Amino acid sequence: MKEWILSSTDIIGYIILSAIGIYVAVILFTRIFGKRSFSKMSSFDFAVTIAIGSIIASTLLSSSVSLLEGLVGLATVYLLQGLVAFLRRYKLVREIVDNPPLLIMEGKEILWENLEKANVTEDDLKAKLREANVIELTEVLAVVFEATGDIAVLHAIDSDKTLEPWLLEGVARN
Repeated sequence: MKEWILSSTDIIGYIILSAIGIYVAVILFTRIFGKRSFSKMSSFDFAVTIAIGSIIASTLLSSSVSLLEGLVGLATVYLLQGLVAFLRRYKLVREIVDNPPLLIMEGKEILWENLEKANVTEDDLKAKLREANVIELTEVLAVVFEATGDIAVLHAIDSDKTLEPWLLEGVARN
């Protein structure tokens, strides 16, 4: 019972040394591979961020994972992230790794089928519109369910404004 609350100074010392080692490694790997390792630009990036956090936690708090094993795991995940980020330049890899964004509202028209595909409820959509300070549906130019799971609301108060087609390139309409 007392092991649940207390620990030996040796174990605490190992945790502190592991934390320092992992901390330095994360800084070093992030400097080498870039900030994308912690971005949420795609669902893959998000998964990598979670994996990095899990490796850090396991290395620091599990006596069955050594610092060296944690560093190797961390380095491997960073290398894979860097490789996939590089290979994303090719359409085939992008199609495999990334989910395309999905148009869920075009102008003031809700695309109900796409809303259902995205598993987004009408209440979720309303909340995002309110969050974007939309006060009339006529302000909405488009609403996109992004590859990251975020919802982007493109709107303008001035009804003369139109949406640049470039902004919707690669966005699935159905």
